[in-house]
Amino acid sequence: MAALFPAWADSVLRAVLVSGVGVAIGLPAALMAWARSPTSTGEGSPIPQPVQFDHRHHVRDDGIDCLYCHSDARRSPYAGVPATSVCMGCHAQVWDQSPELAIVRKSAADNKPIIWNRVTNLPGHVFFDHSIHVRQGVGCVSCHGRVDQMAVVHQAEPLLMSECLDCHRDPERYLRPRDEVTNMEWVPPRPQREIGHELALRYDVHPTTDCSGCHR
Repeated sequence: MAALFPAWADSVLRAVLVSGVGVAIGLPAALMAWARSPTSTGEGSPIPQPVQFDHRHHVRDDGIDCLYCHSDARRSPYAGVPATSVCMGCHAQVWDQSPELAIVRKSAADNKPIIWNRVTNLPGHVFFDHSIHVRQGVGCVSCHGRVDQMAVVHQAEPLLMSECLDCHRDPERYLRPRDEVTNMEWVPPRPQREIGHELALRYDVHPTTDCSGCHR
């Protein structure tokens, strides 16, 4: 009686099984790698803005504090962007005829806000409260990087869930005095863990690792 399948059928079957296993393992791995890549997270990509705003000049040269422009970070989940009136507080007198600030002057004259492009854009299912982090002594630089050294702001960290959990599980590595939160050059005068432990007790820091803490 002739064989039901030709001799090469076994080789084809083995190749199909091996390929199937490879796809079953490789495809999820590839998707996970892509989700963590700068292409997906946006890390390191400068975001152009309607007005050229150089943080190096405003922060390092002029000494403007982060919370002067992003004052909502102290009391709101969202850091916010400054109203045009904040910009004009200086630029009604400084560079008040500069062509580069024409959009700012028009915004003030028309009473219409400037539409800035978001730099850090967390997924819609993620809840992040700036105010609680600022009040508990987490420095701006921990998440946003050295913005004071950026001509055009970009997302400095991948901001993956693993980063958030690492901080929530061991916040003592990141805590600093509240009055140093915006100081991007702050260096702990003593071992960070020693200071972090003291501040965690003083500020009553007990970050949650429950899903509902960030996913609501």
